[in-house]
Amino acid sequence: MNKSKKLLIAGGVILYLAVTGLSWAVFGYFNQGSVVIAPTGRDGQNVTEALGPKDQECPINGAYFTKAERDIWQTRRPLTVTIENHLDSRPQSGLSRADVVYEAVAEGGITRLLGIFYCGAALTGEQKYDIGPVRSARTYFLDWASEYGDYPLYAHVGGAGECGDPTVHEEAKALCQIRQYGWMNEGTWSDLNQFSLSYKECRRDTRLGANVATEHTMYCDTVALWEKAADRGLTVKTAVSGNDWDKNFRPWLFKEEAKLADRGEVSEIEVYFWKNQPDYDVVWQYDKETNSYQRTNGGLVHKDFVTDQALLAKTVIVQLTRERGPVDDKKHLLYDTIGEGQLFVFQDGQVERGTWEKESRTSRTRFFDSSGAEIRLNRGLVWIQIVPAGNVIEF
Repeated sequence: MNKSKKLLIAGGVILYLAVTGLSWAVFGYFNQGSVVIAPTGRDGQNVTEALGPKDQECPINGAYFTKAERDIWQTRRPLTVTIENHLDSRPQSGLSRADVVYEAVAEGGITRLLGIFYCGAALTGEQKYDIGPVRSARTYFLDWASEYGDYPLYAHVGGAGECGDPTVHEEAKALCQIRQYGWMNEGTWSDLNQFSLSYKECRRDTRLGANVATEHTMYCDTVALWEKAADRGLTVKTAVSGNDWDKNFRPWLFKEEAKLADRGEVSEIEVYFWKNQPDYDVVWQYDKETNSYQRTNGGLVHKDFVTDQALLAKTVIVQLTRERGPVDDKKHLLYDTIGEGQLFVFQDGQVERGTWEKESRTSRTRFFDSSGAEIRLNRGLVWIQIVPAGNVIEF
């Protein structure tokens, strides 16, 4: 090889390294506190590229997101979804993208979840039918869903009790209450019962295995559900009134998380719902470095099926509530969601005892410390466990 060719090759290598280094430097600079999403997502559909600082506050849980994500969620209203937690339904899909999760016993000591999806699910997920398994409505979930604006989007598969059903206790008739609240009226049809939807929005899926019972196989697609809501005139505004969904929404108070040196040593939280149902016992393991709580359910690390990552919360709230029932032959339970009671708030490796208050179905549940001041929550996923009053919380 002559001298001129060697110089040409050497020059090309130097130029390549310089350009590559510059690209990584630019990427590293702009990616600090940023999210980068590929230009195409599931099935090749276009996805907004979010490149920029996470400096936009989520009104639901105070977490910071990019402006691109905010531009998306500001066209919608929160989506609330009943997700089951039966032993055979785990691992569920989509819980890691929720902003808030509520957990309460449905029947027989078996817990069920209500996920609130808004900011964390703004960008398109990794796959269609990204939330589930979706299960039936319960009246107490309606009370919590009602906190997220007028005519909240509520996804479920059937539910307890139509208005004329003599087999269901009057207070437990969730389907009847949905009608009474106006969630099925023209112009305010926010109810997303799978029986009124198409295959596009929800479908059966055997991702957990071919031998899983049918009731554990219903998954819904968040993008399609928001599109269905828009078709019904329910976006950020309610078409018939012209009001924004959050006209009367009251956010919780948030704070910046404690610095490492100021974090506490409460490293493990043990919560049980019913003593004879250990498969639904919960343990939260605190990690001081990440300032987060990893969830274990029934003795196993609780993961998201889609990501295969452990579920992590920034704040864990144990809300002690009077449990009533079973109130009918179908074993339905009732909880005193409206009123007040005791609670434990776990964040920053510390625990704070206080009280919760909820004035009406549509008002926000608020959390207060022992002095009566409203508790400020860490930014990020908030997991609220509704535990029968009298249960012992160990930490």
